[in-house]
Amino acid sequence: RALPSPGQAPPTQMVQSKGSRGLRLAGAMVTALSFPSSQIFTNCDYFPAEFSLVATIKTPRLTQKRNEYIFSVVEESSDSLLLGLRLSPVQTGPEQGQLWFNAQRKGLFICDGLSWSALLQNEERLDYVEDYQDLYTSSETFDVEVFSIPSEGLFMAAANRDSRPGSGIYKWTDGSFQLYQNISTQEARAWKHFTIDNKIFLVVANSRESEPELSIIYKWNQRRRRFLRHQNLETHSAVDWEAFQIHNHSFLVVANHRRDSNHNIHSVIYRWDPNTKLFEVNQTLSTSGAYDWEFFSVGPYHFLVVANTFDGRTTTISSTVYVWLDGCFQTFQSIPTVGATDWETFQIDGRFFLAVANSQKVSDRGPSLYTINSTVYELNTFTQTFIRFQDILTHSAVDWEFFTIGEEKFLVVANSHDGSSYSLNSVVYRWQGYEGFVPVHSLPTFGCRDWEHFNTEEGSFLIYSSATSRLSKVFKLRTY
Repeated sequence: RALPSPGQAPPTQMVQSKGSRGLRLAGAMVTALSFPSSQIFTNCDYFPAEFSLVATIKTPRLTQKRNEYIFSVVEESSDSLLLGLRLSPVQTGPEQGQLWFNAQRKGLFICDGLSWSALLQNEERLDYVEDYQDLYTSSETFDVEVFSIPSEGLFMAAANRDSRPGSGIYKWTDGSFQLYQNISTQEARAWKHFTIDNKIFLVVANSRESEPELSIIYKWNQRRRRFLRHQNLETHSAVDWEAFQIHNHSFLVVANHRRDSNHNIHSVIYRWDPNTKLFEVNQTLSTSGAYDWEFFSVGPYHFLVVANTFDGRTTTISSTVYVWLDGCFQTFQSIPTVGATDWETFQIDGRFFLAVANSQKVSDRGPSLYTINSTVYELNTFTQTFIRFQDILTHSAVDWEFFTIGEEKFLVVANSHDGSSYSLNSVVYRWQGYEGFVPVHSLPTFGCRDWEHFNTEEGSFLIYSSATSRLSKVFKLRTY
């Protein structure tokens, strides 16, 4: 039997379905019932460690109230809460061990003392893409880097062309990016965020030709809550940095694009010295108009791949995959590319992929071609090489971004130019197994240069930067 709370007498009915018995409450008002556990666990002196509860709720409108439970287990003598299942909570106070059923997200969560972790949840699926924020930067933006600083929040560094006021650091505040700090840069082409011993760093790729040519590493100062200059590194028309760790050692590699008119120069790998707290030259690699570096690991093996763009005569050249062996990077495979500007590495169901953005076909004979194939390669574990998996027609592609929503996998391409216009659709592709990547959304962009995916409490987002306009845009990924 069930005992109503004092002064309440809800219509209660015992029902049975497929061997299970339960209580059905009907009425216009939600009412409370309480009963000693000994009435249902008749053969147990103690409350069981494991049990199952099925609750079905039908209500035309759910009023979200704090600490409103549909089921709770309390100590009989003190009414202290031991276990609770509630519909729509806001986590407050010491709620460790409590359960929460989120009707909107269709999931069951448990509090670990700091956050709600999913026990059971329907996976989100991408529905459509919504225009969310117009972000006007101080000048054209070649790259955006989204990163988090513990206890501070989410930030975005924009690599802006003009030296004054330089490049902007933005902070996610009240649901949008707001300018937080300006840093003087010299035709910045890229930012890279990394951490060493819990210290936060940003390194900028300055591409302006000057004497000396310097790219700068900045370190987050916790007291001043700003990025301050930490180290200068000599670079040559730098367009990208990559940061990575191997065996607890921290490295940086710069993509030196050219020196004067010579594109066939060395790009440099730097290694962090824990004693001096500075980066020192570790290795140099010959590159041809280097535009991008990407680091990735497959099992115990570590790789670097460079996007070689131009050798001074043609863009139809090879880009190189390097593997870490005997304390340095050695050539693993050369892959034919056409004005390669970006590599994106990702895994799907244990398979390893590399996607290259091919920007343009240029030679000393004939006109330049911008509408060409970019290619997704897959690692063949038998031949131990990357083999062509899928060609995707792009328009001077300059960036790929891989992201996931729920269990769905996506690639979005930055289409920048078709030979006559910078106003083009950049395309979101969804992974569909045997079919590969299939276009699902076309997003109007103008001079699109870089894509970044990020998540906040407000949802899932994409941001793109424009190399031909001050306007960068944030899109919200609506899910269901």
